[in-house]
Amino acid sequence: MCVAHKVRIESAKVFSSPRAGVQLYPGSFSRAPRKACPLEVDRVSLNISLRNATSGLLAAQTELRAISDNIANVNTPGYVRKVANLQHVVAGGQGSGVQVSGIQRITDQFLQAAGLNAASDQGNWKAQANYLDNAQNEFGDPSGANYYFSRLDKIFTAFSTVANDPSSGLLRSQTLSTLQDFLGETSRINGELAKIGKTVEAQAGTDINQINDLLSQINGLNKDISRARLAGGDSTGSENLQSGLVDTLATLMNVKVSQRQNGGVTLRSTEGFELAGDTAAKLSYNQTSGTKSYVAIEYGPGQGNPQPIQITGGELRGLMDTRDKTIPDLSNQLGEFAARAADQLNAAHNASAASPAPASLTGRNTGLDLPTAVSHFTGTSTVAVVNAAGVVQTQVAIDFTAGTMSVNGGAASAFTPASFLTDLNTALGASGTASFSNGALSISAATGGVAIDEGTSNKAGAGFSHFFGLNDLVRSTGFTNYRTGLTATDANGFTAGDTISFRIAQGDGRPVFDVTVPIPAGGTMQNLVTALNNTTTGVGLYGAFNLDANGTLAFTPSSGLDVSLAVTKDNSQRGPGGPPLSQLFGLGVVERSSRADRLALDRGIANDPTKLALAQLDLTVAAGKPAIRLGDGRGGQALAHAGSVATLFDPAGQLASITATVSSYASQFGGAIGRQSAAADAHKSTAVAVANEANARLQSVESVNLDEELVRLTTFQQAYNASARMIQATKELFDVLNGLI
Repeated sequence: MCVAHKVRIESAKVFSSPRAGVQLYPGSFSRAPRKACPLEVDRVSLNISLRNATSGLLAAQTELRAISDNIANVNTPGYVRKVANLQHVVAGGQGSGVQVSGIQRITDQFLQAAGLNAASDQGNWKAQANYLDNAQNEFGDPSGANYYFSRLDKIFTAFSTVANDPSSGLLRSQTLSTLQDFLGETSRINGELAKIGKTVEAQAGTDINQINDLLSQINGLNKDISRARLAGGDSTGSENLQSGLVDTLATLMNVKVSQRQNGGVTLRSTEGFELAGDTAAKLSYNQTSGTKSYVAIEYGPGQGNPQPIQITGGELRGLMDTRDKTIPDLSNQLGEFAARAADQLNAAHNASAASPAPASLTGRNTGLDLPTAVSHFTGTSTVAVVNAAGVVQTQVAIDFTAGTMSVNGGAASAFTPASFLTDLNTALGASGTASFSNGALSISAATGGVAIDEGTSNKAGAGFSHFFGLNDLVRSTGFTNYRTGLTATDANGFTAGDTISFRIAQGDGRPVFDVTVPIPAGGTMQNLVTALNNTTTGVGLYGAFNLDANGTLAFTPSSGLDVSLAVTKDNSQRGPGGPPLSQLFGLGVVERSSRADRLALDRGIANDPTKLALAQLDLTVAAGKPAIRLGDGRGGQALAHAGSVATLFDPAGQLASITATVSSYASQFGGAIGRQSAAADAHKSTAVAVANEANARLQSVESVNLDEELVRLTTFQQAYNASARMIQATKELFDVLNGLI
């Protein structure tokens, strides 16, 4: 019999753990017999049943908590539904109940990655489109009366009107007012573009601070999630919070997200630099005037120098592109357009004469010494001194091709570029004087006034008076025309040993190469170009400087390289008091982007409209007859047609180098702004649509479905009840077993 081997159960305790599941520990047992009796077999079976039922009860309870949390947060933004992961327990090859291996958020990593990429793309184009739209608005409504480019047509119309009545002081004043309005609006727009650039720059700095804060929070939540996972707790709350922070971060910059083994995420840059995970990196926004901005990463003191990283998306990329490309391109285009418009007006004005002729003509600073400036002129030009009635008193015919001067039709005498000033003064005699100072030529009459017939003279596309700016209508406070007329064999004029520093940067702004180039001792422009293009001490590995037929010096990247050149420092100077290399040739974004601010109506003409050159010097009149007449409007007609003269425009912004009229270029420039703004807006709309679709698909996976949760609720309620009944039944069987003993 088995009575002698009775089992005494003093108490029973249930212990639950994530690893062991549910175990039942009897209070005490007598020694088991070598051969189990039926009663003992029943006891063991009941223990197994109780353990299984208890584990099922706890599992259902955990699932019910998850379901209730899902239902409670059905309308909570950023909440991701969760489930308890159940895993069957096997002991000795037999089933031993169920255990909860963890609480899991229901998400799709592929859709999540697609959503982050879409958010970055949306942030990028949204920033660009918004600021470009602001920039476009500065030019006005193309259909409105105050559209910027329509102001140029008003200038030409005004000159056409005053040409028909050149003696009208009112028409002269109105014409000059129209021109001043155009130049003032040009400067205002460029100033507003600069303000937009500064606003963008400040916003980029704000974004970097926000990014650093987000990285710190995301990194801190990794620890919370890992601790909860190791303790078998519910980490989904922290995971939801972290996911929301990652989503916000993705709108600011592109990130690569990977899941950590112990929970949480690791964030990396495009190149693989860790942004958050084991430690939070610190990003810095680096920019200086004239150079492209870039973002660098560092991990703290003693952990290496900051490293530039690639930013390919997010609002930060949009801000950087706007600051580094969009706004400078617009300013450069505006400067090129305004400079060429002013140049054509100046060309017509220099070929014309005021009545009465001004006592002196003073040119602009060419940045050159006089012998170099006079070199390479071809054709002929005439300098005339006239009396108050416009009758020629002395005329000096200059033949640049032959290198001769003749006075009043007399015998020609030779001159050289070095002797030009002396020979011109000799030719003028007592009737006038010529001087050259600070790169500018001046010609004055002893009595009466000075007028110039440009004739066929030409250098770098400009006549004699036009090249020197002797009778400019529009003046500049700096350099706006970079066609120096210099050739490879000309002396460069810069002091040997002076330096200019460049930065080569990738298309996204990351620095590639910084170099300081000394001015060579050779002295010619070819020596200078060779030094700049040196592959070791110059920029030759990334591109080349070239001097074209008009004396324009420009850098062109090597084929296949997406790089740009910026001037970081310029200690060079062309002659005593002369311009630096970057100013003379317009090197760097700062120099070219500020041109539009430098243009203004000649002060003398603005104060005295009678100095407006609406006539032309007529050297074919009979001796003693006026060569300049008050009623002559031919100069005004030339000014009216200045917008129809084809001219060479340098590459600027969205427009390549092109030969076109000023009016045609205005149409292309205005159209380019509109197309660029429309393209950015289209990109933004597309990015928003893609982001919305990606978010909708992700939400379909992550969001709470009440119908589905109610089904699960019913299922696990029944499972809970079944496990509870199993425990009750097991207890009753224990009671029966104890009664038998």
